[in-house]
Order: sequence, then structure tokens, then C-alpha cells
Amino acid sequence: MKSDNSLFNKSIAHDSGAKHVSGLAKYTDDISEPLNTLYGAIGWSRNAHAKIKRVDLDAVKNSEGVLTVVTHSDIPGRNDVGPVFDGDPIFPKDKVEYYGQPLFAVAATTIELARKAVLKAKVFYQDLKPIVTIDDALKRNSLLFKPRIIKKGNPNQKIEKSKNKIKGNFTTGSQEHFYLEGQVAFVIPKEDNNYTVYSSTQHPSETQQIIAKMLNQKSNSIDVLVRRIGGGFGGKETNFMTSAICALLSHKTKKPIKLRLDRDDDIIITGKRHDFYSDYEVGFDDDGCINGLKLKLASRCGMSPDLSLAINERALLHIDNAYCLTDLEIKNYLCKTNTASSTAFRGFGGNQGMMAIENIIDNISRHLNKDPSEVRKRNFYGKKSRNITYYGMKINDNVINEIFEDLKIKSNYKKRYSEIKKFNQRNKFKKKGIAITPVKFGISFTTIHLNQAGALVHVYTDGSIHMNHGGIEMGQGTHTKIAQLVANSFGLPYEKVQISSTNTSKVPNTSASAASSTTDLNGAATLNAVSKIKSNLNKFIKKKYKIFSKIEPLYKNGNIYVGNRIFNFEEIIKQAYLNRISLSSSGFYSTPKINFNKKTFKGRPFYYFCYGAAVTEVTIDTFTGESVLDRVDILHDVGNAINPALEHGQIEGGFVQGQGWLTMEEVVWDKSGKIKTYSPSTYKIPAINDIPKKFNVEIFKKGLNVEKVVNKAKTTGEPPLMLAMSVFFAIKDAIASTANYKKSPIIDAPATPEKILLSINKLKNII
Repeated sequence: MKSDNSLFNKSIAHDSGAKHVSGLAKYTDDISEPLNTLYGAIGWSRNAHAKIKRVDLDAVKNSEGVLTVVTHSDIPGRNDVGPVFDGDPIFPKDKVEYYGQPLFAVAATTIELARKAVLKAKVFYQDLKPIVTIDDALKRNSLLFKPRIIKKGNPNQKIEKSKNKIKGNFTTGSQEHFYLEGQVAFVIPKEDNNYTVYSSTQHPSETQQIIAKMLNQKSNSIDVLVRRIGGGFGGKETNFMTSAICALLSHKTKKPIKLRLDRDDDIIITGKRHDFYSDYEVGFDDDGCINGLKLKLASRCGMSPDLSLAINERALLHIDNAYCLTDLEIKNYLCKTNTASSTAFRGFGGNQGMMAIENIIDNISRHLNKDPSEVRKRNFYGKKSRNITYYGMKINDNVINEIFEDLKIKSNYKKRYSEIKKFNQRNKFKKKGIAITPVKFGISFTTIHLNQAGALVHVYTDGSIHMNHGGIEMGQGTHTKIAQLVANSFGLPYEKVQISSTNTSKVPNTSASAASSTTDLNGAATLNAVSKIKSNLNKFIKKKYKIFSKIEPLYKNGNIYVGNRIFNFEEIIKQAYLNRISLSSSGFYSTPKINFNKKTFKGRPFYYFCYGAAVTEVTIDTFTGESVLDRVDILHDVGNAINPALEHGQIEGGFVQGQGWLTMEEVVWDKSGKIKTYSPSTYKIPAINDIPKKFNVEIFKKGLNVEKVVNKAKTTGEPPLMLAMSVFFAIKDAIASTANYKKSPIIDAPATPEKILLSINKLKNII
């Protein structure tokens, strides 16, 4: 339809924005509770690796308010919540594999009584030696899968023949999701052993399937509803433990159960971002152009596969970032450790891969004593040449050169680069640093079958619209944007479109809201449903009013224009209903063009790429190691944005979350496998005083998606997080100034004050 293809660009408020700030937005824990609702709590292991000799739950069962206790013996079906591979038992039978692993759960009359009861369990262990770090796992060959080797060209020969070569290693740390709304589920039993499940999840269909398999029932007996979640970031993509345990308690008691994890328990029990370790050898010319690269990439995956295979694949697919690597070899190790299973987190491994190559580029620049921005530019992909990725995908939408150069001019990078060097010569204790880094991030699920979505659209007789799709609203505004698409397609005001909860009984077999693809997939599916309804209306209008022209009707300003004829939308809807014309339709969409052979690691895994760049200026205190973000300039490509205001917010939020990952959010486990950073007192996320003093965010005005994506837009879910790489390398630049830029600093992420001081001291010792 003509109006389906008309592009628009309109900033309107998030549909729940006012409710968010007023406290009126209803989350899972706000749902009204039926009479006799019980409350759950989980009892978890205090040992990271041990055989279970005996579990005494008598005191738990006899505790005040407790109605029931569930263990592995109460599970009628599958005792596993692994989404792809087995390995995540709901409750283990014989052995615990991480500190915090659930062992049992209770249902009591109040939350407080349930949480008190689980502490009374007596668990007797036979201790086993835990594997905690990546280094431990590599030494003991503790791997989830066989190591993977990917090779292109002849990197050994290219490195050997290179005039310049360096070696090194680098680590990026873990990260806790720390959403506003933690893990929570509310299960209500219905007749015929059916269940309604309210869950804070990014993946309602998988939640439905996991619970059905656990209870040994059909999926159609489980109905999962999600109106909104208070942040997801990947932590609610495969964390089905809370919903499964809640459903099991409801199954046993035949009563409504609410299970909301305490914040400390949430952090202890659930998985986090993968740590990554890289060991590299690179050869390059005098301009810094990479000739050959050998890279060892290892990640801490935790006690089970979860999504580690896909996350490591995305890390491998982004090891190039914006750079053309012609000859390289990558060895990838997925390390099994006695820690909670590492899981999805915004960027999904892509940012860890990108940090590895950015660190290499930065070290090349410092080895040659060149401005890193110039070395980065020399290694960029081209448009007509040097435009094939190492995995064989041709890049058709490259705008990184334009964005990079535009941002250097807008941010006055060159002048500031020189001024900062002068500042550092004059100041002994405060040092400044600056860095500009690019982003090229692929959009699509790398697991091909997940690139599909469904939708359901109704037009009521008063002309109002009701829509439902498989996407999850987690604060990013996907419901708002898709409602805008629907309103634009029908030529109606946005207020005419009603958005309902994501519901597995309305739209089945949904993919997770992840991979930055939620609006692309679900928006297209919704427009597919709209186009079917409009097709019915168009045929009806032409038949009723005897219009024989082949001209496509135009939906605009509450009217339907057919040539010179104008019809009021509401009147046509009423007439269509009286003439028994269908005003409801399902919709479906699957992403075209993508194909990728995971065995050969060749093909086109992404529909398109998102591009951006950021310049960050920092000041570090060489006495305390503290860093301050003086100024950040961002230029990011969002294509033709559906809602620029929402994209702007996503860019800012993504950047700050990435800043946290790379500067202050440090997850620490001790040698026994016990996590030490499990509360706001020991784990710090960015606060209002941590954001840049000057924060200039601009959308790339020439941006337009070359592919057939809704509204020619580009997503801003994950890509903005990678813009924060500039923060880390600005800090590294400031550290380098303490040694007059003669040596490349050795520092891993996150660049905490302690690590900054250690890095400065290392430079002093080297010199």
C-alpha cells in the first residue's frame, strides 16, 4: 500500500513515559493479587562446587507460614530450563555447580516468612575444587565445547613479513544487569490445569514452553502475559528459573504464587555478561595498517552453555568492528566455570569482540607514536573496495568514513587533541585524555530461525485500532514506535491505536525481544496485518462505489483517498462491518537475505549494519585514580528514525551503560567461587554525577537504511553501548601521558580507579 511505504519522522512521548515517572505504570509485582495468593522464596547453595550428601528441610517445612516446599522430586517433567542445551537444572539432584544455585523453594503466607524459612535449611556437602577464572579453566581444559579455529588468508606469513609487530593480552570484565525491576513472576492456576503466567521476561514464548515441559503439559495450557518490564538488557532473555519455580509452586499448591527475588538473591542467582580474555599477535606497516592478526579469544561461560555459543559467535563476527582484516586466525575457547551461567547482555558478545580489536589498534598507534584516530581511519572498510568481511559478507551500507570525519570536525577533535597534550605538559597530577572510536554493529539474530515475528491487528466499528505483537516493551519504546507505524499506515492520529500486553495466546511462537531486532521484526509483522485489512477495505470501496481505476487508495488525515474521491475512515469501517468485511488480521514477517553457515563461518549473518562514533575527553587524578568525563560527542546513524526522541534517549542510555561496564561496574568472585559484589554497596552503576559534564548527542542526518526495513529506520537497541569504548581509550590516553606517551599503558576493563593507579605505576616501572 502506498501509505505503508511513506516515510515519517515524528517525536512523540513514550506511551508509558508519564506512568513511569508517576509510579502508575503497572509491572508484574503491581498486579492485583487474588484471595489466597502465596509468596515464594528460593533456597540456594552456599557452595560453588560440591556433591550434595544430604538436604534436611524439616525446619523449613515447619517454619511459620510455610505451606509447601518443592525440590527436584516435585518436578513432573523436564528438570531443566536450558533454552538451547541442557545443563541448567531447576533444582540439582546430586551436585551443585555454582554459589547461588537454587536447591529448593517454598511458598508461604508472606514474602518475609518465605525468605526467613529458606534460611533454615541444612545442606551437607562434599566439597569439590571449583574452577572460577578463565585462566583456571584453560589450564584444566574445562570447556563447554571444543575450541573453534577460524582462519582467513595467511596471517602467520603476513605477520612474519611485517615491518612492525606486537604481542599482548587484554581482558574485558563481567557486568550485572541491575535493572530497575528484578526477576519476578506471578502464576495463577486456572481450570483444567491451565496456568496464567505474568513474568518479567524478554521471551514469553520460551517461558511458556519451559513451564509446559517442566509440568509435562502442552504449551497451549500455559498463557504468558507481559505488559512491560523494568529493563531487560538480555538478563531476562533466558532466565526462566524464576517463572519455572513460581509455576511449580502453583502447580503443587493449586494457589496463585508470586515470586519476587530479593535484590541480593537476584544478583547471586542469575548470570551476567561474559568476561573475555584475548591474547594477540599482530603485524602492521608504518601507517598502522594491519597485515596479519592472530587472536586467542576465551570467555567465562559459567556452569552451563546457556547462550554462550551464540554470544561467542557474535564476538567473532565483530572482531573486525569497522576494520578490514584480510589475514587473520582466531581461536575461540568457551570456558566452563563454577559460576552462574553467563548470559545475554546488551551487545551480546559483539562489544567484547570490538574491544579486543580496538585495544589492538590503540596499541599499534602508540607503538608508532601516531594519533589513534588516523590509524583507525586507515584500517576502515571501504565502499567499492576493501568491503568484504572476513566471513564473506559484502558491506553495502558503509557510512563509517563520513560519520567519523563529520564527528572529528563537529567535536573539534584535532585542536583538542593538541591542546590536551599541552595541558598534560603543564599539569603534574591531573591528566587529560581523548579518544574517538567507531562502531559497526550487525543487526539480526545470528540464529537464523529467530528472525521472524507475528502480530494481530483489530479495527473496531468506531474506527479505533487494537494491536498486539510479539515484542516486549522494556523501556525502549517499541510499543510506541509500532503504534506510530500503524497509525501512519491507516492515516490516523496516534491516539487511535491501543497497545495491549504481549500475550502468547494472541501471538504464538514469538522470538525473544533481543538482537536489537524487536521493532524491525514486530513492526513489519504488524504492518503486514494492517496491509491485509487495508486490502479488504480497498476491494470493498472499489466494489461498492464502482471505482474501476487501478490507483491505490491513500490513507491520510482520517480519510481514504481514491483518485478524486474522499471517504471518511470511520464511515467506511462502519459500512465494511455491515457488509461483512473482515476488519481483523494476523501478520507475519521473516527477515530476507540472511544466510550463514556456522560450520564454515561464511555467509551473510546480518541484514544491515548500524554505524556510529564517539569522542570522549576525560580527566584522571593520578593520586586517586578517579576519572571524570569532561565531554562526550556522539554522531550515530539511526536511518530514518520512526521516533527521533526515543532514539536519542536510547543512544544516551546505551552509552552510559557501556561507560559503566568499562569504568566502574566490576564483578568479583573469590577463589572459592563466591560472588563478592552482590548489592548496591559493593557493585556500582553510573549515577547522575557520573554522566559526562558535556553530553552532545546528534543523529546522523544523512542516515537512511538501504534495506527494506520499516520506515527505512535503523535500530538503536544495542549499538550505542559500543560508543562508550571511547571512554576507556580516552582514559588509556590520559594514563599514557604520565609517561610522555612513550609507552602503551597496560590496563584491562573496567578501568576502575585501582586499575588506573596500577597502570600508571606499571608505566613508571617500565620506564
